[in-house]
Amino acid sequence: MSPSNSQGKKFHSNLQTFPPSATLGKISGGTNPPRDADDTFSRPVNGTDEPQSGGWLHRFTVGAYKPYFDVDTSDVVERLKESLFPFRGTFTEKTANNPDLYRPFWICTTLIFVAASIGTFVTYIAHKLKKQEWNYDINLVTWSAGVFYGYVTIVPLALYVVLKYFSAPSGLVQLFCLYGYSLFVFIPALCLSVVPLEIFRWVIAGLAGFMSATFVALNLKAHINSAGERWFLIVVSIFLLQLALSVVLKLYLFTVTVERTDPWIPKASLG
Repeated sequence: MSPSNSQGKKFHSNLQTFPPSATLGKISGGTNPPRDADDTFSRPVNGTDEPQSGGWLHRFTVGAYKPYFDVDTSDVVERLKESLFPFRGTFTEKTANNPDLYRPFWICTTLIFVAASIGTFVTYIAHKLKKQEWNYDINLVTWSAGVFYGYVTIVPLALYVVLKYFSAPSGLVQLFCLYGYSLFVFIPALCLSVVPLEIFRWVIAGLAGFMSATFVALNLKAHINSAGERWFLIVVSIFLLQLALSVVLKLYLFTVTVERTDPWIPKASLG
């Protein structure tokens, strides 16, 4: 067979498969994302070319999540820096091939410890300065655990469903990773809340909330922007939800109240 005939057949074959068909999503004017935009549990493990076996049952094994806890320290440091400089908007791009769950879990656990310890210390000092009796509040630990673990679990799951509905799906693990790192800025903010100035605490909580909301919104904007005309509404909702979290944290973690207690009066003995 002559080279010209071979090239002609190859060119004709390419015409049959290019361009790929694109279907419109539920957000008007949008197209479906690349096939690998929602391959949360199907990507190869440790750089191998073999896909994970076992079907959907493999998602309930330890091996399915092992790659998401295998991350280098240098990568973690770089991702933490990204969360502190939210205007870059390159976090999802840098973590697209290797999102991790280890550091988001570590961030939430650290936040619970910091919130409990700092909150206890601040309330203890406030009570002692006003010469009031102080009692340790165990509910601070359970409340903090419920807020942080619940937020980084429920919100990404809900957003995953919303994006899937609007035909702009994103990897579920990548959403967990993004929201987990978005809370890192609240760790130094909680440490600064020891300053006994209410206006200063409001400023710190507001600044941390704005940075966290901007980090999430800008990183998701690049993905949602290609979906269609309603991307702006989705991004604004994500931004406001993150700001609402900072308000809740300010009211329950950044606010110190000292309740006035009456002197202890022994009860009269019953005859």
